[in-house]
Amino acid sequence: MHAKPHLREMTPSDVHHALLRHDIVLIDVREPQEYVTERIHGALLYPLSTFDPAALPVGEHPVVLHCGSGKRSAMAVAKCIEAGVPITAHMKGGILAWKHARFPTVTLDPNTGAVVDRK
Repeated sequence: MHAKPHLREMTPSDVHHALLRHDIVLIDVREPQEYVTERIHGALLYPLSTFDPAALPVGEHPVVLHCGSGKRSAMAVAKCIEAGVPITAHMKGGILAWKHARFPTVTLDPNTGAVVDRK
């Protein structure tokens, strides 16, 4: 009998360094409007409202989920575990913690609609 997988929390620093090494696939489970407004560079969008664990890009690299504060990504991990999809990690504190740690985001200039890479 195997132990049931459980939620694994990664810090923004862990996620940032793993992304730089191309060691993970980062999935944003927020809604499209949130993603358009501000996102983490390289994160793929799989909104929780239409979340299908079977559609996630499980493969060579571990998948890490994130959201705004960590609540929705924890819910999405629970859905993955329930569906038998091997995804157990999320970023603790979400994009709020990421920004608090001063890691870069991609956002839109509200005046022009241009994409701005915030370093």
